Amino acid sequence: MHSKTHMLATDLDNTLVGMPEELEELTILLKQETGGVSLIYVTGRHADSVKELMAAEHLPIPDLVISDVGTAIWHMPDWKEDRAWQEKMTADWNPDSVKTCARRFPSLQLQNLPDDRRVSFTTEGDTAAVRQFRQALEKQAIPHEFIFSSNRDVDVLPKGAGKGNALDYVIRTYARPDVRLLVAGDSGNDIDMLDREWPSVIVGNAHPELQAISDRQTLYRADRHCAGGICDAWQYFYGSADSTEYKPKKLSGKS
Repeated sequence: MHSKTHMLATDLDNTLVGMPEELEELTILLKQETGGVSLIYVTGRHADSVKELMAAEHLPIPDLVISDVGTAIWHMPDWKEDRAWQEKMTADWNPDSVKTCARRFPSLQLQNLPDDRRVSFTTEGDTAAVRQFRQALEKQAIPHEFIFSSNRDVDVLPKGAGKGNALDYVIRTYARPDVRLLVAGDSGNDIDMLDREWPSVIVGNAHPELQAISDRQTLYRADRHCAGGICDAWQYFYGSADSTEYKPKKLSGKS
């Protein structure tokens, strides 16, 4: 990764995946970058689910996978977990306390996950319960990050987790300092990585909740859906001598 001039960090469902012809178009486009493109999958799926999706959709093997809404980082192709990030995620994490707190809110349905890297729930639009649950976690001073997305999904993560923080760690640790980056997403759990200073694309089929992200020079709001929107954003930032090329002074921190 240190030698590659470009990087695409993208959510999977309804961002990279969803329109096969556009995905093929994007794959061809990225292969044309002579300096090489690091590919990072940044997803809410757990590792086994990512493996299943990659096989079903015939996705290219990325350099890294950021799974479970930024709570785990995997080095590919061997699925070796990043030890430093793992230690950071487990330092103050108490998933049992989160689950105990959530029992007060029966409309929050606990998701069946293979491990406790995160604690996730679904709800049928009971936003009052979501708000009260968040307040209860804060009142009990349980270290966490809280994400509510798609008016349905609640993810409670270790303190310092999230897609944006995990991606920031990856860039600072593994990418070349002048890497030309594009970040892509479509839903609320992508806000943490889209609402930063680096070049980002909100694909055309994105959830309405992403309208809350303020416009800026390095944010591209695509018309085309899924990988088609990523293609258009890549051309906008890096496609030609006339492109709006982003040359970062640094690649970390909020805008």
